[in-house]
Amino acid sequence: MKIYKISLDMQLVMPRLKHVDLREFNSERCTVFVDAEDPDDACYKALHKLAETIIKQDKTMVKAMPEIFNDIRVKKIWTPK
Repeated sequence: MKIYKISLDMQLVMPRLKHVDLREFNSERCTVFVDAEDPDDACYKALHKLAETIIKQDKTMVKAMPEIFNDIRVKKIWTPK
């Protein structure tokens, strides 16, 4: 497994998530580190981590997750040296 660094553009979802403490996802352009097999797996794990953070604090957001994921863009993914 490799450690991937993922840059996410969350500008479209930040207004909907003001009531949630997003921790490491707390900016419009955030960077997340995940341990994954390949880049696709890394993107999945980053979004899964975000979903867990949101749902732990507000269980009513479960139904909104697909809409939120559609508005998040992966800007860059790379392995740090």
